Amino acid sequence: EETKKRSGETIHSERRLYLHLFHNDQRAVEDKAAFNDLLDQLELELLSGNPDPAREKLYNRYFEIKKTPIRGVKLTPKQEVIDEAEKNYGYFALLSNDIKDPLVALDIYRSKDLIEKAFGNLKERLNLRRTGVSSEENLDGKLFVQFVALIYLAYIDTMMRETGLYHDYTLQELLDEFDIIERFEHPGKQSHIGELTTKQFELYRSLKVEPPI
Repeated sequence: EETKKRSGETIHSERRLYLHLFHNDQRAVEDKAAFNDLLDQLELELLSGNPDPAREKLYNRYFEIKKTPIRGVKLTPKQEVIDEAEKNYGYFALLSNDIKDPLVALDIYRSKDLIEKAFGNLKERLNLRRTGVSSEENLDGKLFVQFVALIYLAYIDTMMRETGLYHDYTLQELLDEFDIIERFEHPGKQSHIGELTTKQFELYRSLKVEPPI
């Protein structure tokens, strides 16, 4: 259930959620190394006698700290706490209200960063960085345009993967090839597209899209 702030309209909907859990061996190794570095830093700071007050909770979480007049600071790692922190290394979760297949969800997640960067560039072209509008309906319209643009980007990304276009282009480079296509309009006459290059025709065919005329 969601209530819009401006109109007070309440939207009711029910959706099933899919939780996908994954384990990445490389990420587990990286997480383990980063955690060991953190423990080493905490230990050195405590033994140096100049602990960082901002890290007091971390010191107490991972070490038993004892101070004696003769031996100074003595540290004992809290092994159970450390083991608890390490057991989830390499795991990550994806939550979706639509995608049931975990492999499909993972593929979309991996391509997310690439699409978001291209979409950010597209928002600059469409002047969608600023959402200043006079009404909620206008805001909905702007968001709808963004959503449709994202669908196109997702399709282009999928086709580039299937056809191997990523061997020759990045997503941004391919968009730049299409960006230089000109469309001419004259009052009272039908608009028309400027002449396409052979390369542009080939790209349209690779994407399984009919070239504009």
